[in-house]
Amino acid sequence: MAWIPKLKPRSNDQFDGPSDGLEEVTKVAILEKAMKGRQPTDLMLRCTILDAEGNVKTISGQFKKSDLCSEHRLNPRDLRKIDSRVPNLVPTILVRKEAILVNVLHIRALVKADAVILFDTYGSADSRLHSVFLYHLEHNLKAGGTGPPYEFRALESILLSVLSALEAEMVFIRNIVGGLLAELEDDIDHDRFKRLLHYSRRLASFQNRAKLVQEALEEVLEQDDDLSNMYLTDKKTGNRRATDDHDELEVLLESFAKQVEEIVNEAENMQSNVQSTQEIVELILDSNRNELLALDLKVSILTMGLGIGTLTAGLFGMNLKNHIEGNEYGFLAMTLLSLVATGFISWSGLRRLAKIRKVGLSGNGRKAKKGWLPLPLRRRGSDSL
Repeated sequence: MAWIPKLKPRSNDQFDGPSDGLEEVTKVAILEKAMKGRQPTDLMLRCTILDAEGNVKTISGQFKKSDLCSEHRLNPRDLRKIDSRVPNLVPTILVRKEAILVNVLHIRALVKADAVILFDTYGSADSRLHSVFLYHLEHNLKAGGTGPPYEFRALESILLSVLSALEAEMVFIRNIVGGLLAELEDDIDHDRFKRLLHYSRRLASFQNRAKLVQEALEEVLEQDDDLSNMYLTDKKTGNRRATDDHDELEVLLESFAKQVEEIVNEAENMQSNVQSTQEIVELILDSNRNELLALDLKVSILTMGLGIGTLTAGLFGMNLKNHIEGNEYGFLAMTLLSLVATGFISWSGLRRLAKIRKVGLSGNGRKAKKGWLPLPLRRRGSDSL
């Protein structure tokens, strides 16, 4: 590619420091790789075209972006929004003079008054979903008659495919999340808790995409000018419509917006259930951890009490005269003393631990003291007025 200038990194002595030089060399290498990777075919788009009769005219044909812009009176930035190789996660429905640009989930299409252009999605693994959508679109466009105009039938097929994709993913997530929540009710282990975290992230991603679709539909419904301009057939035939004359299209979009709203609400409820389960699981794990800590403290207290008795026995077990070697009741007395000391220390420590563990909502389990009033309150009534 002769028109691309050869970029060469500057020598290290021109940099302010070694870190700046390394950063500059890295930037130059990335830029050269990106420029070499761009081929003339990047200015082409693969499209599937359906004619006014609903028949597939071209399948995965190669078209230049400039030709598409000039033929359909579009701006280059419009095609950039529906180019599948450009990352664009925000759904958009754009209204232009002679076309409607739709970029929602897996569908990127250009709808006109007498044609539909579907832009092939590069790297898409769900070919079955695209095939079902193409079949339904072709069937819906052929069913003309006195029904809705051509562009509305195409838009209905597009929104129906989007809604079907959302519902299918919602059913799948509902099944896996519901099954996991049922498993967590029986047993809580590390693998299931890890799966719950993974499913929670997946559910949050799905909820975000569904909300974006809902916002895209609501944005179109709020614009009366866009709604009136979406009557492409009337514009082509010269039939001018008033700005507020779009009841048919508004009913169509509102029906899909309501269904998407139901999916968003279901996803929010499921996300709330997952968060509640996570909180309950964390509380159970914290309770178990506290029980283990309490058990460790109990063992330590019992060990301390036993140590007191052992200390007493050790003191009298040394080879020193204590003047009770000849007493026949000395051994029994020291044994009882050691047992009493061990029991008293252990009982005191366990009682103290029980008081500390007794936690309530009002002052760590202690009864709240009533406030003292210097004078009694007078009862207000009609007689005191």
